[in-house]
Amino acid sequence: MQVLICASPAQAARSAASAVLAGLPGVRKDARNYGRPPVLGLATGSSPLGLYAELGRAVERSEAWFGDAQGFALDEYIGLPAGHPQSYRRILEREVCAVIGLATHRLHVPDATAETTGTAAGFTQRAHDYEQQIIDAGGIDVQILGIGANGHLGFNEPGSALSSRTRVKRLAAQTRADNSRFFADPADVPAHCLTQGLGTIARARRLVLIATGSGKAAAVAAAVEGALSASCPASILQWHPDAVVVLDGAAAARLRNRAYYDDAAAGLGTP
Repeated sequence: MQVLICASPAQAARSAASAVLAGLPGVRKDARNYGRPPVLGLATGSSPLGLYAELGRAVERSEAWFGDAQGFALDEYIGLPAGHPQSYRRILEREVCAVIGLATHRLHVPDATAETTGTAAGFTQRAHDYEQQIIDAGGIDVQILGIGANGHLGFNEPGSALSSRTRVKRLAAQTRADNSRFFADPADVPAHCLTQGLGTIARARRLVLIATGSGKAAAVAAAVEGALSASCPASILQWHPDAVVVLDGAAAARLRNRAYYDDAAAGLGTP
């Protein structure tokens, strides 16, 4: 696991975008004939917004092109009507597709609307279908991640199995409270979701997690330096062969091994 600690949220966004592009050779201007469309895993929330803006700037500079890329969302609320402005499909269309030039028909989001097959068995089948879509696309090349204050990844709340696949999950009370700011009434925040599992996330070839602000410091410390445990779902990054954690100083404030991370980020240097 590589831990990069940056001087500001803006620098963290630039570093995270560079880590994403390094794992997506198929989006570089000189690599259009990569062999298959690149596949990008997409997170919602405030943490990745600067990263997406930086990817958009790379497109404007003709350093990247997402025209034939595929995008897969981490999760989706269950029960919001199609087109709801707070559905993750609509959010990703606004905050990612419109910014980096990802075609909306190449954006895949779990089907969690309640209009059809709105039963537990129906949603379970949709979760299996979404898992298969990822496999059929060739797997995710780079998965962008944020981290919840309780250590969740996607909507994998504490207690989620480390080997879990895409499935139905109930949201923790803290997660619903954190997300209530996006809804007119806190009671409108859905209680359930479809989410990629931790095992699904771990199959991505590269993981890039970005976190900024002191509110994420405890979760970051548990994920990076705590035990590998279902109690902190984000600790699966420790288990991954190519995980990059990008932080600002506030999010890194509780890390014990800061000096080592800074030395490691400086490169090999002189033996």
